Amino acid sequence: MRKMLLLSGLALSMLMAKEPIIVLHAGSLSVPFAEIEKAFEEKYPQYDVQREPSGSIAAARKVTDLGKAADVIGSADYQVIDNMLIPNHAKFNAQFATNEMIIAYTDKSKFAKEINDKNWPDIFLKEGVKVGHANPNVDPCGYRSMLVTMLAEKYYQKEGFFNKLFGYGSHYEVGEENQNKVVVRPKETDLLGLLEAGQYDYLFIYKSVADQHNLKYITLPEAISLKSAKYDNVYSEVSFDIDGKKPGEVERQIGAPMVYGISVFENKNSPANKAGAVAFVNFVLSPEGQAIMKKNGQDALNPPIITGDSSILGKK
Repeated sequence: MRKMLLLSGLALSMLMAKEPIIVLHAGSLSVPFAEIEKAFEEKYPQYDVQREPSGSIAAARKVTDLGKAADVIGSADYQVIDNMLIPNHAKFNAQFATNEMIIAYTDKSKFAKEINDKNWPDIFLKEGVKVGHANPNVDPCGYRSMLVTMLAEKYYQKEGFFNKLFGYGSHYEVGEENQNKVVVRPKETDLLGLLEAGQYDYLFIYKSVADQHNLKYITLPEAISLKSAKYDNVYSEVSFDIDGKKPGEVERQIGAPMVYGISVFENKNSPANKAGAVAFVNFVLSPEGQAIMKKNGQDALNPPIITGDSSILGKK
């Protein structure tokens, strides 16, 4: 009996000795990163990956503004890392995955049997139809929703479509949305339950998230969806302002193809576990990590595009 207790105590102490790796990541990475966490911990049992999803901008601000100790950031927009973290809070940026914007809906959505990739702007403006998007100031999916709507106005030649639907001007302020027409939450994954419950009709969201949750959706033309690098010049014709680094400041987000970034935090509070952080990032960038991303609906960049000082990863 005493021997069994000693063994149990030893097992418990080994479990408690695991080194945590704190990963702040975009909500849209929740499903693939959960699978990556499991595979990573099987390969590296000494580590305990602790994931914290939020909007990518909000994730960066947890460290830059609040001084949170964290090890890794996975952002839905690599430019968040470039603009907010490098050089003071990160030394490199690894672009590792892509995605595209779609419009998700359910059988409960008004005009669900009629909507398609050609008439959705007209249906969105119909009385009683409600649309959801993430907060542009904390989540790239939010400002990408604005950019897609502006691109749609040009593509479908629907003059005034953006202002008729949202009416935000060039910058969104919390609470200014017409609540009879628009639902806003901090990140796109916060809106999924409300959509599935029939609280509103259509959601601007990433294709990978819609696939993961078995949602119906409209695939948008590539000239609108922010999917393809060949439309970079088209995307860059639109822009939207988001909250800047200081109160009262704004930063312009210019339309661009969707590319995810990942990095290791560098500041006085983090990373608490640099070796673990490096191992996790390298695993995400490895063929095994890329396969998990692709399995969950996101094309992986092969090889990843790494800018800045990536020597910490053992890469040139």
